[in-house]
Formats: sequence, structure tokens, C-alpha cells
Amino acid sequence: MKATSGAIVSLLLFTAGLAIAGCADDAPAGEGGAGGGLAETGVGGDLAGPSVQGSGGDQPSGNSPTSTSTGGGGDGGSGSGAGGSSAATSTGQGGSEVSCPLSACDTPLPDFGSERDFEHTSSDIASATGFANHRGRDMFYGPDDDVWLLGKFTYGILDKDLKDEEIDIWFLRDCGGAWEKIGTARTTEEDGSHETIEGVEDTGGWLYYQLPADLSLGPGRHRFELVVGGDLSHTPLYVDIVPPQTPIIVSDVDGTLTTSETEEFTDLLTGDIPASNVDSPQVLTALANKGYRVFYLTARPEFLVGRTREFLAQHGYPPGVVHTTLGPLGATGDAAHEYKVGELSAIAARGLLPSWAFGNTETDASAFFAAGIGPADRRIMFQFEDTITGDRTIQAYTELLPEVAATDSLCP
Repeated sequence: MKATSGAIVSLLLFTAGLAIAGCADDAPAGEGGAGGGLAETGVGGDLAGPSVQGSGGDQPSGNSPTSTSTGGGGDGGSGSGAGGSSAATSTGQGGSEVSCPLSACDTPLPDFGSERDFEHTSSDIASATGFANHRGRDMFYGPDDDVWLLGKFTYGILDKDLKDEEIDIWFLRDCGGAWEKIGTARTTEEDGSHETIEGVEDTGGWLYYQLPADLSLGPGRHRFELVVGGDLSHTPLYVDIVPPQTPIIVSDVDGTLTTSETEEFTDLLTGDIPASNVDSPQVLTALANKGYRVFYLTARPEFLVGRTREFLAQHGYPPGVVHTTLGPLGATGDAAHEYKVGELSAIAARGLLPSWAFGNTETDASAFFAAGIGPADRRIMFQFEDTITGDRTIQAYTELLPEVAATDSLCP
């Protein structure tokens, strides 16, 4: 499957033209305007190009319309301090078991075998558009929860659904050891043909796969690769098994980790990856290395998960669960507030409440406060003065380095 530069440029121009007028991520509450995005997209990310294996783990090179190299491997990239395929455990807050540190998940991908014929002519037509746009949805689960693998499979600028086709499911337990193929499932054919799972509504082209009971997952991070049988295009998906009360960090992305609120959408024009705020990777990495799990929660449109992963890897952020909105335009204002509160409520239902929160807008402040994250000095607003909920304002992440260095470790 070959992606032409013309198709890539067309995608960039199309998405940027929709998005530049209003950033999809975290405009302050009450500030309207739609974000940018493709039509008819599913849950977030991995705008995959034709190349299936890169130098890293979480974001293979070519798995984005920019096709830029991500540098060193894994979800957090080089320098994240996440490395290793196994993790020690210790007792964290409230007696929870904490894995330290998380694996980089950079074991090379396996041989997926030979392509099989698509079953539908419409699938051949969709895949001929030049690039895959598949994305898996990362999840936190508890040790006793049913585990669902969720992924959306589409192609091209119009995000054409891949319907009623086979998806092979590969598994890397504990992000280490050997890959194993655990099954094959099919994408949905029509909107609503599958019940909503984990808040993911079936819009066609979705994979819903419940792990069999005998494939139990222990605490820690696990990687899955969802592979289209018809052309071997694929997307990663990460499941983090965390006991209740495991300490969590939640962080917004645009304007909080990137250097401006709209930088991602302007960089789509050139294919660049946004710059990161100085010392923000070091702050999150220091906390992650002490046993905190990271939840990257952004109101970006769903088609940007791949570029979000690439940004995190390129700048050395630690591994974490990445969630975007489930819509094609992202969310701003009140909609962004409601989206983030809903996501935080979902992890709270699993007994997880963030101990640190990072944002940069009124929307973030209101969502973090409504979700009950505290104390206020652990709700960090980057260069934003919150006069309502009393959050702590910083002008630079450098201010936090001594504090996070002195924070008690939850690791052995």
C-alpha cells in the first residue's frame, strides 16, 4: 500500500483548513467554534501511512500522514526512563500494586504473514486511496474487569470505513517477550450494528473484541497490534491493568504540553510535529518513574491520535493512555468540559483518581475541579491564572523539577 505525497499534502490542507479557525483542544469554557477534523471518523488516532514498522514501539515511522521519524522507541520515546520489558511492583496509595517502571513497549513487530483478499470490492476501493487511517483506543482496566479491544479502521482523506473485513489481533504481554496472534475478528458493517462499549458508539468500521476469559492480563502495560488481513496495515492499542487507587497523572496536550493552543493545527500544513514546553517531559517522566500512571486527555478530534503519539514519543514523554474525543471535530468550551469530566468519571468508576493534573485553560480547570482532583496545588495550570477553582499557576515547568524530584517514590 503506497501513500503518495500528493495525498498526504491534500490531507494536511484539508484538515488544516477546517481546524485553523478554531483549535479543537480546550478552548476556554464559553468560547465557541468548531475544531478541525475529517468527516466520519471514529476514536482517536494513528493516521497510518504505508510503512508498518519504525524505529520505535508505540508510533511506528510512517504511521502518520507526516511520515516523520519519531526517534527512539516506545510510547514515551527515548529519554522517558520507561524502558525494559518487565516491571517491579510495589504498594502505592491505598494498598494498590504499582508497576515500576512501565515498559517502553518497543519489541519489534512480528511477521504478520501474507495479505488475504478483501471480501468486498468496496474495501479494495477504500484501501486504494493511498493511506490507512486506523486507530486503536487505549484503556485503563482493573484486574477483574472484562477487557475490550476497540479500534476504528478507515482509509483516505474522507476516512472511508473498512466494513465487514477481518482484523488479526496480535498480543505482546507485559510489553515484552514474544508476540502471539490471539484471534481474528471482523469490523462492523453498519452504524449501530454493535452495542456501545466503553462509551464507543458504533459508526461502522469498528472492531469490538472482548478478550477471552482464559487470556487474563496481570497488572501492567500490554500492547496489542490490530492488523487488517487484506493489506496488513495496522494500528497499536495499549491496555494498562491498574488496581484501584493506583496514582494517576492527567494531562491536557494542546497549550499544556505543546507551546501554543493552536500549534498542532498549523503544523499540519508543514508536516512538522509541535514543539514541547521546556521541561514538561522531564516533569511527567520524573513522576512516571516514581510509579504514577499517565493519562493524556485531549479534546482534539479523533483523527489526531497518531500525531499525538508521535509528539509524545519525539519529545520523550513517558508512556501513557492516550484519549481524544470520539468525534470528527474535537470539542471546545462547554463540550470540552463535559468530555473531560466524562472521561475522568469513567476512570474514577474503576477506582482511579488523578493525583496530579496539568492544563492551561478554564475548561481544564473546571473539568479537573468538577472531577474532584485535589488538592488545588496539584492542579497545575500552565501560564493560566485560574481565579475560580484556586488552581496553581506556573510560568515554566522548570519550577516543578525540585518538587517532583523530592516526591516520594511508589516503586520498590
